[in-house]
Amino acid sequence: MRKRILLAFCLSFLTVNFALAQDVQFTGSARSVVGVGETFNLTYSVNAQASGFVGPSITGFDVLSGPFSSTSSSIRTINGRTSMSIACTFTYILRANREGSFEIPAATVTADNKQYRSNTVPIKVVKNGGSGQSAAPGSGQGSNGSQNSGGIQSGSNDVYLKAYASNANPMQGEGIIVTYKIFTKVPINQININKLSSFEGFWSQNLIKENDKFNQYTQVIDGEKYVVADIRKIALFPLKSGRLVIDPLELECIAQIKRQTKSKTGDPFFDDFFNNSFFNESYANVEKSLKSNPLVITVKPLPTAEKPVDFSGAVGSFTFKTELDKTKTRTNDAINLKCTISGKGNIQLIDKLNISFPPDFETYDPKINNNVTTTGAGVSGNQTFEYLIIPRKAGKFTIKPITFSYFDLEKRRYITLSSPTYTIDVEKGSGDNATVTYSGAGKEDIKYIGSDIRHIKNQPLLLREAGTFFFGSFFFFVMLLLPVVLFVVFILFWKKQEERRSDTLLMKNRKATRVAIKRLKKANAFLKEQKQEEFYIEISQALWGYLSDKFSIPMAGLSIDSVHEALVNKGVTDEIIRQFVETLNNTEFARFAPGEKAMIMEKTYQEALEIITRIERELK
Repeated sequence: MRKRILLAFCLSFLTVNFALAQDVQFTGSARSVVGVGETFNLTYSVNAQASGFVGPSITGFDVLSGPFSSTSSSIRTINGRTSMSIACTFTYILRANREGSFEIPAATVTADNKQYRSNTVPIKVVKNGGSGQSAAPGSGQGSNGSQNSGGIQSGSNDVYLKAYASNANPMQGEGIIVTYKIFTKVPINQININKLSSFEGFWSQNLIKENDKFNQYTQVIDGEKYVVADIRKIALFPLKSGRLVIDPLELECIAQIKRQTKSKTGDPFFDDFFNNSFFNESYANVEKSLKSNPLVITVKPLPTAEKPVDFSGAVGSFTFKTELDKTKTRTNDAINLKCTISGKGNIQLIDKLNISFPPDFETYDPKINNNVTTTGAGVSGNQTFEYLIIPRKAGKFTIKPITFSYFDLEKRRYITLSSPTYTIDVEKGSGDNATVTYSGAGKEDIKYIGSDIRHIKNQPLLLREAGTFFFGSFFFFVMLLLPVVLFVVFILFWKKQEERRSDTLLMKNRKATRVAIKRLKKANAFLKEQKQEEFYIEISQALWGYLSDKFSIPMAGLSIDSVHEALVNKGVTDEIIRQFVETLNNTEFARFAPGEKAMIMEKTYQEALEIITRIERELK
């Protein structure tokens, strides 16, 4: 009996040794085609107990982490034949950073006291990968599944970024909301935006403030549960019709990816026990570069039929109200006319009203105040135009009804709102001969000069010699012709001024610096109050508005390229052009930059003020 047991043991030992004496194979593998920016696994496998792994020299790819090693083994007995297998894997996580065809060199490993060399791994990197990391599940794209034999358990759709537009076919001027959502199945942190989307052809308004917490919720996609967060939400108002493209948003984050090693002994009990996550599960921090999809917005033009003459581009739903502080006054007394537009839509793009004042009234540019509220649903609020008018003559005067026209999106037609007719009774004032100066939009800024009592002159009277006459003298003819000459000069000057006023581009050019400085002053006030969102809006409007007025470029055509071309044509030096472009870019990125916000706002304000001043010096 003992001999039989000893014989069986020897046969089993020889069988196991025969199984272990099989040929050692050491191979490297990865996906043959990947996309730029895509994350994938490079795995080396050897079917023996291995040590001394020396990885390849990897070029053309970013090594995010690795190599991670794992070992699995199994013992099987079938019909009295016992076999044992051992497998070791070494895994890298790589990211493709440029297009081209690459070949990863061979790796080496030591097994059974011999050194083995793997095969080379060819990989082709294309512009748009078949299973990019930013691809959404269920979109028909492949996925890089988890490793069943151990290593990094990560799929290409574990974390991805996607952009959504509330309406891909809006009317010109109709507001749409673009939302950037991040989808993740693994924990992530340190979200940093590398490149913001450009919105050429749109007026943009950020709907999520910098300090707001991300709105997070769960969503099931293709049977898998994701945590979704809205990281950026923008209200856009198209300034022109046609096909407009919104570039992708790019960001980086750190993802915690599960790393697990599975061991197999052939015994189900021990396999289940030792493969428990308590023993062999850990996590690796991997840097992820995400890129959203581009959006194509097809903007439909507004109808030309029944378009009002005074229509200035307002689209949405609005109300219109006017107030006149008094209808009875005296000459040289100021009157305030207040016009308020309220509602939802592109209210910030309404910059003027068509008002016909009596010719005997002196008027000034309106003082514009806006109170705009931005929420996740869009932009709403009111905008007020305050006109200060001064009657110079006595009598009864009429201000004709003031009209405001807009395109109603619900009714799909133009709506014209009108104010009542105002009749103003002006009486002759006691200070009719006084001179009035004006330096602002409020009545407190009006000053009367020349209304004081003058001193009695007590100098000796100027006496002339008897026998001399002024009539027929040289000064007589000079004084006779002087009014005619002055009248001709006045007519020429008046015509010149009329030509300048009719040239809107010239008037905008002359007022460009003054308007920009006015906005910078307003931005400085927000800086002192630490109102970040309002501060960056005013800085952006000051810079882009200055370019639009100074170089007669429509707001819809403003871009970095058009700005560069306009400055070059005006003979501005390359250094100042580069500084201006950097200032525009810094203004967009400043609100997302880390660090002390007050210092960043102060630096942004100084850069904007300095570059406008330098351009003015160059153009003189």
